[in-house]
Amino acid sequence: MAKPYYLTTAIPYVNSKPHVGFALELVQSDVLVRYHRIIGDDTYFLTGVDENSLKNVRAAEQADLTVQELCNQHAASFQDLVKLLNITTDQFFRTSSEQHHRGAQALWSACRPEDIYKKTYHGLYCVGCEAYYTEKDLVNGLCPEHNTKPEEIQEENYFFRLSSYQDRLKRLIESGELLIYPKFRKNEVLSFINMGLDDFSISRSRGRAKDWGVAVPGDAEQVMYVWFDALSNYITALGYGSGDTALFKKYWPADLHVIGKGISRFHAIYWPAMLLSAHIALPKALFIHGYVSSEGKKMSKTLGNVVDPFEYIHSYGADAVRYYLLREIPPVEDGDWSEAKFIERYNADLANDLGNLVSRVSNMVERYLAGVLPAIELPEPEYQLEDVNQLTSQFRFNEALEAIWKIVRQANKMVDDEKPWELFTKSNPEKLSLVLAKLVVLVQDIGLALEPFLPDTAKSIQEHFAQDHIKKMPPLFPRIL
Repeated sequence: MAKPYYLTTAIPYVNSKPHVGFALELVQSDVLVRYHRIIGDDTYFLTGVDENSLKNVRAAEQADLTVQELCNQHAASFQDLVKLLNITTDQFFRTSSEQHHRGAQALWSACRPEDIYKKTYHGLYCVGCEAYYTEKDLVNGLCPEHNTKPEEIQEENYFFRLSSYQDRLKRLIESGELLIYPKFRKNEVLSFINMGLDDFSISRSRGRAKDWGVAVPGDAEQVMYVWFDALSNYITALGYGSGDTALFKKYWPADLHVIGKGISRFHAIYWPAMLLSAHIALPKALFIHGYVSSEGKKMSKTLGNVVDPFEYIHSYGADAVRYYLLREIPPVEDGDWSEAKFIERYNADLANDLGNLVSRVSNMVERYLAGVLPAIELPEPEYQLEDVNQLTSQFRFNEALEAIWKIVRQANKMVDDEKPWELFTKSNPEKLSLVLAKLVVLVQDIGLALEPFLPDTAKSIQEHFAQDHIKKMPPLFPRIL
């Protein structure tokens, strides 16, 4: 029986359209899911959007829309991005759904009663983060994430007794039972735990929430803090708290949460504590990626430098965007989106290296062998595709692609060294057939290796070179002039 494998992305707010940072998370996740499907795992891939935040409420007010109208509008954009990037999700989940509301309330009710209490609180709140901060957390009085001044809030809320789970969380993370990759992010989380965990607010007054959000069970005047309900999407999407829990029983606990570095604390500390309180198994691992800047600067609507992934997909294709994100952006560090670098990568790697190779080999097979390869026994290749698989399983996407491009460059070198056109003119059919057969195998293996990364390109290569009569293949990536 195939082993279940459950992977999730984070769920972004829908207060605006998706930018290239979430495209990175989708593509990284899709590579992992496709890899696990290839090796035979029974995978389930979840993504979606967070619709219950105060950010969404305020964005709707500015747009003169109801919150649900705003959520519907922007959720559709995220769904479009998933489709256009060829992301193979099994479910796109929205937290405004009735299923999610029921499941989040079930999680609240499942937590130990002694872990939830009510008190009046005065604190500094960043709407951008949807989080409270203390003075020591701020940088020059500003939110460290958004560089904005937090609002002063005082109201009566429910709190979760996070402090009770400090030692247990530390043991789980130190032992690797809850695996955090990369290691330096694990150390950051442990450092935060070692400073001492404070209880955190898990509800908001219905008035401040503008009557939007998941109702707190048994208290009509409170709705859940967005992070309490948002984190629960990983189980509510599987049917937790609803009548049909088949998916939850099959796929939980999650094998991997793929998230950005800005929300590591919520996923590595808050979420496990909530699950421990509710006696639910913890996720097995977190993979934490960095941020994507734009032309060397943090993306900002004010600066007008937010990269729209839709523009690049429509102009150059999904695989070109996937390639840049996976090859140019370090998997766990911050990276930069630059139009000049994109064009350089596209022309050098995709158009010249890969596209030219596929075109040349298919053209020579058609021209010199009438499109038909003779049956020839070939020696074992010097490269190992298993190297690519191993790097992929270790989240080293850029290195995996570099390993594939070594094969691409090897094949191009063989064309240049062996000069099949000279073998043809000098009437050396045996050597010509051997060289072209080797090249076709190289191209076929490249197509196989590219499956998780550039799925459309991989499919085109595989289908074209599996034909009985191979004809010249049209350019995969026309050069950008």
